[in-house]
Amino acid sequence: MALVTAGSLAVLALIVAIAAYSPLMAVRTIEISGTQRVSAGEIQASLSDQIGVPLTLVDRSEVGAVLGAYPLVQSYSVQTRPPSTLVVTVVERTPIAVFANAGRFDLVDAAGVVIETADAAQPGYPIVTTPTGGASGAAFRVIAQVLRTVPASLAGQVTAVAATTGDDVALTLSNGSVVMWGGSDQSALKAVVLEKLMAAADPATVRTYDVSSPQAAVTAPR
Repeated sequence: MALVTAGSLAVLALIVAIAAYSPLMAVRTIEISGTQRVSAGEIQASLSDQIGVPLTLVDRSEVGAVLGAYPLVQSYSVQTRPPSTLVVTVVERTPIAVFANAGRFDLVDAAGVVIETADAAQPGYPIVTTPTGGASGAAFRVIAQVLRTVPASLAGQVTAVAATTGDDVALTLSNGSVVMWGGSDQSALKAVVLEKLMAAADPATVRTYDVSSPQAAVTAPR
């Protein structure tokens, strides 16, 4: 009985192995999800070498090398779905700000990677000014941290951000008011304090909100 069982298991393992490497279990379809700015069709074409490869032999490092050529791709995951589908899920970089650059405008993410360049500033994102003139250095790193903690109710009103160091971030709002944010420390508390200050007085009457020391935040009238 033991010999029969062992033989059956061996046969089953052989069948599974043959099936795994069979053309019937090879990649015939490549699904791309999560793309907005990157063309899913372009990525599919770039991965066309995977067509016909058995699912068990798909080389994830090769897939990663292909996706690494797309600067807008921040991360990705690769899965195989029997009998014949390669599934690639992409996470694109999230834009946070715009830099003026030689008469054009670079839309960048929190790491300073350029997502797109246009002749006009991309709407909905603040224009950033730093000592380097670009998305590098301590000032931009702090600006990126601050922009991620600005209250959602306020984010759409921020039209410009400037900093000369990591401790003097200033946000300009669409109504002309300026928020003196300071550094990235206590940003969660600063966001709460700022919302309270903005609710306490008509924004049209306020020139500056200074939350750089949130326990002693002050406003200045126009």
